Amino acid sequence: MDVRRLVGSNLRRYRKAAGLSQEELAHQARLDRTYVSGMERGIRNPTVLVLQDLASVLDIRAADLLIEQDEVGN
Repeated sequence: MDVRRLVGSNLRRYRKAAGLSQEELAHQARLDRTYVSGMERGIRNPTVLVLQDLASVLDIRAADLLIEQDEVGN
């Protein structure tokens, strides 16, 4: 899987599990909502600093955004 799509899929899953809208996640991470949307669709290429900011809001490790589902048993 393309790494951008992987990050996007994981980001969407963790965001929904946290009960956050794209807008609320973006606000808390100090990003634009359209940027979060682009990441979830796999068309944006976020920096590691952006991944860290998002992970902090979602209370996960930044590395969790890069792990394929079957690697964690889901």
